[in-house]
Amino acid sequence: MVFCPMPKTIRVDENLVREAQRLGGHSSKRAAVEEALREYVQRRRQSEIIQFFGRIDYARDYAYKASRRRK
Repeated sequence: MVFCPMPKTIRVDENLVREAQRLGGHSSKRAAVEEALREYVQRRRQSEIIQFFGRIDYARDYAYKASRRRK
């Protein structure tokens, strides 16, 4: 994990952070905020991928399960 130098303090809704801590079972505010940011990034990446549904051509006769079998 790479940490970048940032200000030590930012203004965040305290009630929101406490709620995130409680829901996530996090022992610290930092852990709750980091997890929230990870989830945010993951959701944004997923929404970028969703735009490709139904647009990617594929071979209908491709047996993807066959390629998973061990030899």
